[in-house]
Amino acid sequence: MNTKKITFPNGSGYRLAARLELPDDERPVAYAIFAHCFTCSKNIKAAVNITRAMSSRRIAVLRFDFTGLGESEGDFADTDFSSQVSDLVAAARFLEREYQAPRLLVGHSLGGSAVLVAAAEIPSATAVATIAAPYSPSHLRRLLGESAEEAERQGEATVNLGGSDFTIRKSLLDDLEAQRPAETLAHLAGALLVLHSPADGIVKIDNATQIFQAAHHPKSFISLGSADHLLSEGADSRYAGEVIASWATRYLGAAEAEAEPVAQPDSQASDNRVTARTGAEGFRTEIFANGFSLTADEPVSYGGSNEGPSPYEFLMAALAACTTMTVQMYARRKGWPLVEALVRLSHHRIHAEDCRDCESEDRRIDKFIRELELIGELDLEQREKLLEIAEKCPVHRTLTGEIRVETTLKGSTLNVEV
Repeated sequence: MNTKKITFPNGSGYRLAARLELPDDERPVAYAIFAHCFTCSKNIKAAVNITRAMSSRRIAVLRFDFTGLGESEGDFADTDFSSQVSDLVAAARFLEREYQAPRLLVGHSLGGSAVLVAAAEIPSATAVATIAAPYSPSHLRRLLGESAEEAERQGEATVNLGGSDFTIRKSLLDDLEAQRPAETLAHLAGALLVLHSPADGIVKIDNATQIFQAAHHPKSFISLGSADHLLSEGADSRYAGEVIASWATRYLGAAEAEAEPVAQPDSQASDNRVTARTGAEGFRTEIFANGFSLTADEPVSYGGSNEGPSPYEFLMAALAACTTMTVQMYARRKGWPLVEALVRLSHHRIHAEDCRDCESEDRRIDKFIRELELIGELDLEQREKLLEIAEKCPVHRTLTGEIRVETTLKGSTLNVEV
């Protein structure tokens, strides 16, 4: 993935800090905007995981700090729900001006309420997704409890959220009460996806039911299982991002773009650049290969979370796929009735008593055991020839030939966003 640090002006002239998550090749099929929860920031773990999961599916996502929050300019005390909606519209105009008009809006918690309202002012948006969103923005008032009552009496109050103090004013509460969610949802254009967890203790799942019932089709609902309100577990937020990206392809036209044939038997005919990103926790690795997103990991017994094949399993997959492609390609050229080619592989490290050139002290070599199954009405001569051809697949030749890996160190950055 490719993260760009940018700023853009809102309607009041304040500079809002943002991150644009792009596919590694910077060729997205569509652009989206992500709105975070009340008093959160663009760097909350869930926001990062969700937007990166979406960018791995070729959807570029802009996440930003609302006015007065995080790295953005302005005073949070001067803001209200409507100003956050205005910030979203400003973000959409920035994308339209500098990149491409956003076609997908995603909001978490109160950010979900905000994208529902903002959609009416962002005509390019063809799809909206909410995560743990309240049906009515006024739901926030009840969560603020005594601080809301104090703001009603004195005009403003201090509330502590997530260990930080924020000043809220009566104007915020009035603005929340002024919202008309039923009207907003009745006039929502485009598709809607509602994601919510039955275990959410902050915004009960009844809110998702109300949102879903008030909206018109096309609409969908996805349960987030045991996830908490902030999607604190990485697996929950990544799942939400992956589901949103998959669902959105129907409405963004991304499915057709992803279906274009990009993989060629000759690696020189395609962009064979591969990138991989492994975070500070565990070994889950996001891979971007020729426009496709993959996930690698290690078993739990090796300190991983077993969310994807291991690097050696990917290596075996490359050999197996190349073998079946090569055999099938040859059979087609000859006009032979090969219906299907299957390869089963296993990897072993063995003592190499006969290995003269082994440099390691324990003299071990890697051994792949490959079983080829040919399905079709082939005679013995044809089968033996295809077995011979299997030994000549390009990946096989690469693995058994001389390999040189040159590693360079790219200039490091001291302040790296994770």
